[in-house]
Amino acid sequence: MSDQILKLVESNCIRPVSEVGEFEIGDTVNVHCRILEGEKERIQIFNGVVIARSGSGTREMFTVRRIVAGEGVERKFAINSPRIAKVETVRSAVVHRAKLYFLRDRVGKAVRLKERIVKRKVEEVKVQKTKKRGTKGKKKITETAQDTSAISDKSATSAE
Repeated sequence: MSDQILKLVESNCIRPVSEVGEFEIGDTVNVHCRILEGEKERIQIFNGVVIARSGSGTREMFTVRRIVAGEGVERKFAINSPRIAKVETVRSAVVHRAKLYFLRDRVGKAVRLKERIVKRKVEEVKVQKTKKRGTKGKKKITETAQDTSAISDKSATSAE
């Protein structure tokens, strides 16, 4: 009974995933934090690697670690906090653990994580390949079937 009441109350406070941003442990993220200075509000970006996630519902938290001037800085954020404007994923990494606390002991290049290759849409890959293969100084334009049909319709009406 008390769990149902708790879920009912929490359901009003939980922000949708699309509003906050989707990320996993090991991802390098930019956390946009709202900061109040007097009456003014500004957004400050805290970037780093997500090393932990904990809790559930309105109590869900995540920890971000970064290196500043040779010192490791960790900061915990509540996912549903109104102080967080959004969370952008910069890059994803392959990890096999739920908590990356072992990164605390590492220094320099040992802190890096192997990047996860994300499957992209087929059209994006085709566009990138044409850009790589292009000749010097010339632009190569790729057209879809819809674009070519629209061009042929325009030329047919102009010929009449």
